[in-house]
Amino acid sequence: MRTRRRSARTFFSFAPPPCEFMDIFELTRALVDIESVTGNEERVGQFLYDYLAPLAARFGGRVERMDVEPSRFDVFAQWGERLMVTLSTHMDTVPPSFASREDADRIWGRGACDAKGIIASMIKAVEALLEAGERGFGMLFVVGEERNSAGAYRAASTPRGSRYIVNGEPTENKLALGCKGALRYELTATGKMAHSAYPELGDSAIHKLVEALDRILRIPLPSDPLLGHSTLNIGTIRGGRAPNVIADEAWAEILVRLVGDSVEIRKALNNAVGTLAELREVLELPPLHLNALDGIDTTVVAYTTDIPAFGGHWGEPFLLGPGSIHVAHTPDEYVPKRQLVEAVEIYQNIIRQLCKRESK
Repeated sequence: MRTRRRSARTFFSFAPPPCEFMDIFELTRALVDIESVTGNEERVGQFLYDYLAPLAARFGGRVERMDVEPSRFDVFAQWGERLMVTLSTHMDTVPPSFASREDADRIWGRGACDAKGIIASMIKAVEALLEAGERGFGMLFVVGEERNSAGAYRAASTPRGSRYIVNGEPTENKLALGCKGALRYELTATGKMAHSAYPELGDSAIHKLVEALDRILRIPLPSDPLLGHSTLNIGTIRGGRAPNVIADEAWAEILVRLVGDSVEIRKALNNAVGTLAELREVLELPPLHLNALDGIDTTVVAYTTDIPAFGGHWGEPFLLGPGSIHVAHTPDEYVPKRQLVEAVEIYQNIIRQLCKRESK
């Protein structure tokens, strides 16, 4: 592999060089160095479109943008008339964005493992297959996974006949046999402002919200033999005007990691909140049980992916990618270089296995 490296603080704002000029580590860093916090994916999407266009032209494929909303689009590329396998992951990251750096073993930076290193491994796997004369696969890079799966829902509305979709998330290059779902709510409490010296003249929204959240934290949660225990997180809390003002408004966001049906948890949440606050559902993604493939190690993960949002419209799902979820969303996010390289071979193996299955 080439050894040329860029400054750790370089941020791309121009079209990339032809694909053969970047090795997997350079491509990973180039992607990391494009800020693409959810809602701001336009530049990384354009980078990928420009990067894949010569690859499509050279090997008789096509690449297109799938508009999601103004300045946001998915990127889809396909080689071969029949689309059997689609490699897919997301372009967006959580905040804050920070630039890449590397040493002999790792590449750091926001999105290094979640999921820009995955994108790089997928592209390099496809390049190798194309050079070997193989066809019948594509790539789909979507926006919005970190918030509401907007890109996956958009792609689900325009399926292309794919029989299988390999979703990329950090699994340390093991096929996930299952992943938890998600149930996200917003709580809004309202009250009446008053001077804090005379609380009897007001009605504190914050006090109501705190009581509601305390009740929510006491809800017993179910477990599943494969997926383990359901969990609940209070992610954000906002509200109030000043320390000496009785709060008239307060908000919170909660996320439940589902391991089964959500009916009983919904009932419990509504009973816990009662009249203290308004409980508004934002998102539900069901838990999944997935399949294995020959010769690939397996695992189970606790997070949620875009797979439910695809709704089966892009084929039977599989889940695998380099990197560890334990460092994703942290200030020390990184991906091992060894796993990036391994993923290139694993993605090729998966595509070949699935294409062979379809040819029988």
